[in-house]
Amino acid sequence: MSASCCSTAMGVYSLTTTKHNNRNIMAGLRKQTKYNIAETNIALLGSDLEKKVREAAAHNEPAWKNAGKEVGLQIWRIEKFNVKSWPKDSYGTFYKGDSYILLNTYKKKEENALRWDIHFWLGDETTQDEAGTAAYKTVELDDHLGGGPVQHREVQDVESALFLSYFKNPIIILEGGIESGFRHVKPEEYQPRLLHIKGKKKVRVTQVPLSRDSLNSGDCFVLDLGTRLYVWIGKEAGVFEKTKAVQVGEAIESERNGKARAQTLSENDDEANFWGALGGKGDIKSAAEAGPDTEAPHGPKKLVRVSEQADGFRFEEVASGSFKREQLSSSDAFVVDNGEEVFAWIGKEASEGEQKQALNFATRYLQENKLPEYTPVTRILEGRETSAFKKAFA
Repeated sequence: MSASCCSTAMGVYSLTTTKHNNRNIMAGLRKQTKYNIAETNIALLGSDLEKKVREAAAHNEPAWKNAGKEVGLQIWRIEKFNVKSWPKDSYGTFYKGDSYILLNTYKKKEENALRWDIHFWLGDETTQDEAGTAAYKTVELDDHLGGGPVQHREVQDVESALFLSYFKNPIIILEGGIESGFRHVKPEEYQPRLLHIKGKKKVRVTQVPLSRDSLNSGDCFVLDLGTRLYVWIGKEAGVFEKTKAVQVGEAIESERNGKARAQTLSENDDEANFWGALGGKGDIKSAAEAGPDTEAPHGPKKLVRVSEQADGFRFEEVASGSFKREQLSSSDAFVVDNGEEVFAWIGKEASEGEQKQALNFATRYLQENKLPEYTPVTRILEGRETSAFKKAFA
């Protein structure tokens, strides 16, 4: 499968998401990236970036040699136009300055053939080149596997439920990345960090500034001092957050082979080392100031037919609120919006243009409906539907 390129201005892409088209995002969350999200929906064929990527890969990507041959999860990080394997002991940990590609290989119970889901994940501070390379390489991997995989675009903090389901524990998002000289360090050399645990069904762990100002009564936090760990429980934290915070502390203890010890604190505990690392004890934000733990759907569900015309693509809304699988047609492509995620569904008899431009017209749908461009987007072929896709239908 191939795709074409677009030419919009690069630079800092900033979008305030407190409220957008009836979509209530966690209060205080500001989606700000150093790359243009709109330019990551396609393979950028013919662009300067595409030429650099092809040159770096020498037309034969070694990273794909064993990709998708066995059931399981594989992760790669983009490093200066190259695809590098991510160490298995770091699966579930991502750096906001990086871009990654994830391949999940599985079999359905009633089938013997392998199936695949490919995700490219973009950190808020990844570069435009890394984001574009991840998008391009996702298409390349899709081609390598015969065009059968389902493709997903994931953006930091708004990952799909499928993406999060691959990891036993909540994913951890840390500061830094390949451009900042990231390297593994020993516990006794570790720089202090504060991890924020927030959410209900989608609990996330994100590194935040090492300051008392980062705390709030509605969430949990883990203060990592290398050999000392403090699991801090806000007085109004939810049960999922409490459970996950303890799990994060235990996971860090385990990876440091007994060289780190975790201690659980309640909001009002006077632990000198904890408060000293954060600048001293004092007032903290309320749960209300921290915002809700869940995201509301961005709007009603929609089914939109996409037809290729002589002058471009035509969008025709088929149904809103509720629709059935029978309303899909193999001769066309459709946008299926379940209120949280947007699917570009390609019928078996869809035109070549509809097949190639799947993620492109899904992004156009987001723009025309004034939805956040970082909404999870998935390209899916007829006959390869996922459970999340099927649940959108009545």
